[in-house]
Amino acid sequence: MWAMTSRTCPCGLPRSYDACCGRFHAGAAAAPTAELLMRSRYSAFVKGDAGYLLRTWHPRTRPGRLDLDPRMRWTGLEILDTTDGSAFHGTGTVTFRASYRGGSLHERSRFERVDGAWVYVDGDFVD
Repeated sequence: MWAMTSRTCPCGLPRSYDACCGRFHAGAAAAPTAELLMRSRYSAFVKGDAGYLLRTWHPRTRPGRLDLDPRMRWTGLEILDTTDGSAFHGTGTVTFRASYRGGSLHERSRFERVDGAWVYVDGDFVD
């Protein structure tokens, strides 16, 4: 388990938040792959950034609003598999396990490119 500090990105990559997911959250850059979008969305859940989550959700499947539970404590992200999702693809999937205090979420998420930017479409829970 990693301990989140101001220098560590919640997504688990060995970079500072500002150099990693923070630049996507701030709008300074767009995630270049489905996996990096997945990681940045996990970090947005950790940070409580509902605006970023909605902005990176496919318009076809995006909810009207997103109410995040401020008591939720995310504790780690593990990328288990990726399929496509690079600059050369229009779609991709990322299978991950996101841990939180009291359990974990195991999902295979689908991503598409809309106007050149990766967005989250939907996902299936994996047992």
